[in-house]
This record gives sequence, structure tokens and C-alpha cells, in this order.
Amino acid sequence: MIAKAGSLLDRERGRFAETHPASRKLHEEARLSLLAGVPMTWMTMWAGGHPIYVAEASGARVVDVDGNDYSDFCLGDTGAMAGHMPAPTMSAMAASAGITTMLPTEDAAWAGEELARRFGLPYWQFALTATDANRWMLRICREVTGRPKVLVFNWCYHGSVDEAFVTLGPDGRERSREGNVGPQVDPAHTTRVAEFNDIDSVEAALAHGDVACVLMEPALTNIGIVLPEDGFLAAVRDACTRAGTLLIIDETHTLSAGPGGCTAAWELEPDAVTLGKSIGGGVPIGAYGVSTELAERIAAAEDADLEDTGGVGGTLAGNALSLAAARATLSEVLTTDAFAQMSALCESFVRGVEQALERFGVPWSIVSLGARAEYRFCPEPPRTGAESAAATDRSLEEYLHLYLLNRGVLITPFHNMALMCPATTEEDVNRHTEAFNAALEEICA
Repeated sequence: MIAKAGSLLDRERGRFAETHPASRKLHEEARLSLLAGVPMTWMTMWAGGHPIYVAEASGARVVDVDGNDYSDFCLGDTGAMAGHMPAPTMSAMAASAGITTMLPTEDAAWAGEELARRFGLPYWQFALTATDANRWMLRICREVTGRPKVLVFNWCYHGSVDEAFVTLGPDGRERSREGNVGPQVDPAHTTRVAEFNDIDSVEAALAHGDVACVLMEPALTNIGIVLPEDGFLAAVRDACTRAGTLLIIDETHTLSAGPGGCTAAWELEPDAVTLGKSIGGGVPIGAYGVSTELAERIAAAEDADLEDTGGVGGTLAGNALSLAAARATLSEVLTTDAFAQMSALCESFVRGVEQALERFGVPWSIVSLGARAEYRFCPEPPRTGAESAAATDRSLEEYLHLYLLNRGVLITPFHNMALMCPATTEEDVNRHTEAFNAALEEICA
């Protein structure tokens, strides 16, 4: 199958070149002023040799400068979970009380109250990205516990947080993740690592007594969706409580599970929650919420400079424009009804993939989390980050991604993730199902 993918990939690259001349020209011109010809390096990961250049994005639809039309399941790698340019968000931005004033607005308090309602944590602050929110929460947790280390899970993803770029080596010990760019210190010195769905590894890491907090997604997402086994998250909560360690749930990607993410859907009890990307309808924003007990501990840290140069906060954080966008997105776009519709469409997406895999006898699997789904190149869904990483096949991924792209379907370029938004339709799902079937038929012929 891999050899067949290689020969088909050459054909698909040729088709891409023929149908994207304007994007290629713009990319060549951009290389004169932009590193790698893109404004942000991740954009080099699109299949085809260069990214498509966008002329229009609206709802779940993207049109490129060559006039090609796409059903978008990438959605800005979750940042556009509300869809591209949702009307309520756009209207709220136009009527915003300003952009950056270094002053609070009514929208900020409304957003805090709404997030408290959804996630069950009473006190909130805002950032510009989930990375900021995570980074600041790690600082706060170290401050109030007096402990130096953080615990994350093998092959986790928490944005560009330094402490999270660490994996377990073959010897079972922490090591800097391959490709980690210029770490200030080796993250093996700052971070302990456990395996997802392995509570023994969590308890062993916490037994050292030096872990300030566990930073975790309730389901791994960026290495492929890895769902928690029954009882695992409750066991992590209990282990943290016994160890005096704080528990942070990062819902940046897992918000796909519903209006309150997995925290609400699975009745989790974290000490803090972090969010980003999607709650502003595509406008840069991050947020973190804390429990009453943690808020009291923060307030009692009299020597901590939370207001100026202590490493928490930023001039543009909590700006009027981002909070106006968040209020409109949360109140009118990413609603309970919208999530129900998105999840139903995701179920249809999964059925289409499962039927195709059965039809062609392909030993792959697909996992979903609310409005998000991802197929993996292994017969059973991985249960740990290490298992999911081992199931990666770059050749197959490039073939599938480029095959779908050439037929008007975008999925996340880093892996095989597809996300539904409120504007996604059954026709979009069927478009993917048809293209996915065709891709398997060719590779299995």
C-alpha cells in the first residue's frame, strides 16, 4: 500500500501543479520576503509543495486564488471552529468599544460569567492565545505550590509552552522532543512525563513530591485523538489531590466535545481550565479559569507580581475587540444547538469513513470527540500517545491529504483531523466521503 501511495502521489502532485498556478506564483514571490515563503512556518506543512493562497473564506467554505472551491474540515486547525467570519462575530467586532485600550469592557465580564457557567470554574482571565494561558497557569501553579516541576503526557500538545516539548525515550526517561528549537533549558529538567491511560505512571511521577501541576488534555488530540479509558481521568484527579498537585485541563482542542468541552461533558473537576483559538470566532484570544480555592491561594501570594513584570499578562490581553468577538461567538455561534448539529454531522463523517474502510478491507481506525474526528493507520484506536505516534505514516498522510485537496476537501495538514463547524453541511461530509472512498479504491487496486 505504501509503494502504491508513492506512485499515486506523483500523479497527484502533477494535478495540484496544473490546478494551482496562481498560488504557486504568489508563493514564489513570497519567498523573496518571507522565511520559507509563508507568514508562519506551520503553513509549509500543506501537501503539494506549497500552500494554496486564500481568496475567500466563509462558513465552512474556502476559495483559493485559482478559483478552486473547498469544503474546509481543517478550520484553521480549530481556530475557526465557529466557521469562517461568522456574522454575529463580525457585527460585534464592528461595534466594539475599541481595539486595545488597556481598560475593561462589559463584554469581558459577560464572557467570564459565561465561561464560568459552561466550565464550572468561577474566576477567569484572558490572554491572546492558549499558549499564553497555559504558560501563565504553569507560573501561577509553581508560585502557589512552591514546587518546581510540571507533569505532562507523552506526545502531548499545549501550544509552544517550553515545558511541554518533552517525550519519553526508549529507556522510559524524559528527553527533549526531537526538533525542539533552541530550548532555554532541557525540558527534562522542568518536566515529568507520564503515559496517557497509565495511572501507574502518573502516580510514579507525582510520588517525587516536586510536581506543581498536571497539565493535560482530557483526550490527546494533536497526535491523533486518544480517548481516556473508563476511570482514568477520575484516577488522575484523585492522584493529584493526594499529592497536593494542581490539575489543569487544556480544552483548546477538546472544546469540540460540547459547549463546556470535556470538563462539562464528562463532569471533570479540575483546579483550572485553559482555552484558546475558537472562543473568539477566529479572533486571537485565550482564557484560563480557576477554582475558588486556587483563586484564594493566588490572592494570598503577596510577593507575586501579577500586575506588572512577574511574567503573567500582556498589553494586548483582554482587549476590547477580542472580548467583543468572544461574547458574540459564545452567545450566538458556538451554542448548545450548534454543538448538537456539529456532533451529528461528525457521526455521519465517521460512518462514511468506517464504511469505506470495511468496503476495501483497510485495517485503519477512526476516533471521534464530539465535532472532531481523526483516522489512524492502525486497526485499533491507540490508547497512549506513544502508540498513536507509532501509527503515523507520512507517505500515506501526504497521499491522502493531497488526494482530498485536489478534490476540494481540506483536512488538517499536520495529521488526519477533521472538524465540523456550525456552517458545515451534509453535502460537505458527503464530499469527503466520496473523495475518501476514491482514494482508498485507487490505493487498494
